[in-house]
Amino acid sequence: MRVVARELAGSRLRKTFLDGLADSRMIASVKDPRHIETALSLRGRLSGVFLLTGHIGVVKGYVDVFKKHELPVFLHLEKIGGLSTDSYGLDYLAKAVKPTGIISTKTNVVKTAKKMGLTAIQRFFLVDSEGLDNIAKSLRQIEPDVIEIMPARMPEVIGKVKALSNLPIITGGLLYEQSQAEECLRCGAAAISSSSPELWKGTYSHNLSKRIT
Repeated sequence: MRVVARELAGSRLRKTFLDGLADSRMIASVKDPRHIETALSLRGRLSGVFLLTGHIGVVKGYVDVFKKHELPVFLHLEKIGGLSTDSYGLDYLAKAVKPTGIISTKTNVVKTAKKMGLTAIQRFFLVDSEGLDNIAKSLRQIEPDVIEIMPARMPEVIGKVKALSNLPIITGGLLYEQSQAEECLRCGAAAISSSSPELWKGTYSHNLSKRIT
């Protein structure tokens, strides 16, 4: 019963986040605790938060703050100090910390997190054509809920990733101007992730035409 209840809760949180992408196409990647208040002040412009700072002793407090303000929050597991990514660590995360979900580059972690009822975002780094092969291989093993590809300054590659999967694609990294973010959205990204508070303030319209499908 507990497993079923956890899966149902995870399904609701996942739907809330994915529905939020219809209203806002910007996700705040918080790498500095000092930017938490900034993200909260701009929550009306954000569909969620990626947390890339903190450690096991403080991360629940951070998560609770975002949840209190109804902002979906995802933990980048490789960036949170002291948190194990084995089944015990993820079980603790799901039961005690209770984020909306997790971000990881590791296929086995994504697989376990989904079993725990957590929404799973798998991050891929594309540095050459082999990176596309790695995405295809990973998706054959386990399908995450969302794909994140980095860096974002290759908008034409988004179409190639979309050809591999119907999953929502988030992209981020090396974005400095709103026009650069908008180009990624035009090429088919569902949303942008950025650590720049200045970019969080932008307005990213769903009327942007998608030139690559």
